[in-house]
Amino acid sequence: MPERRRPRGLLDTSVLIDLERLDPSSLPREAAISAVSMAELAAGPHATRSAEERSRRQDRLQRVEALFEPLPFDSAAARAYGRVYAAVVAAGRKARGARAVDLLIAAVALANDLPLFTLNAADFKGLEKLIDLVSPEPAPSRG
Repeated sequence: MPERRRPRGLLDTSVLIDLERLDPSSLPREAAISAVSMAELAAGPHATRSAEERSRRQDRLQRVEALFEPLPFDSAAARAYGRVYAAVVAAGRKARGARAVDLLIAAVALANDLPLFTLNAADFKGLEKLIDLVSPEPAPSRG
């Protein structure tokens, strides 16, 4: 059976949150994350009132910090964001508001010529011609 894993890819925040529940063979061999995703994870513990959930989110943040050196949102990503913004608007969607953070992550993927691994492909509708969007699969059930 041929190797189906992508050699490289950028994992978005949704993938990082559910990483343990995903089939490793549906993820890239060399995974990267964006500093924007790291910022979302850093905000996570502060966005809940539940002490148990805050602890889970803090643990996730620390594991991700230990595993990845995030790709920056740099000048190349800023330029790519213009293309991302234009594509979303051309698709008749709003590029501001809640969607803005997702589009910043997409710009990092575009600037680094990486496929974007996401569990929320609908959040990136309109970008299919710019970015290779990949939906990882759940881990096989053990039973």
